[in-house]
Amino acid sequence: QVLLVESGGGLVQTGGSLRLSCAVSETISTFDAIEWYRQAPGLQRELVASITSGSMTYYADSVKGRFTISRDDAENTAYLQMNSLRFEDAGVYYCRADRFYVDYWGRGTQVTVSS
Repeated sequence: QVLLVESGGGLVQTGGSLRLSCAVSETISTFDAIEWYRQAPGLQRELVASITSGSMTYYADSVKGRFTISRDDAENTAYLQMNSLRFEDAGVYYCRADRFYVDYWGRGTQVTVSS
């Protein structure tokens, strides 16, 4: 069974930074893509960023220029570096891995942004 474990969330002030990690229990390069989603209370889960096995990246417009997704194949870990955090970036951040049309989710890590 594939396990994804997110970490790195916490409380940060507006303008601050956090780096989220997603540790994958299997060889990360075997997945077609690793994605970060977030969900704020009362809102739908939304795609924030993704990185493919070929290291192509995608970012939601709301985070372009502030967030960076990356992966370390040796560590089987994906990262989301979040800078210049805003109130609207708060929520639970989930990691998703996709392989052969099957997706796997972590349990999420909470990000809280305060003034």
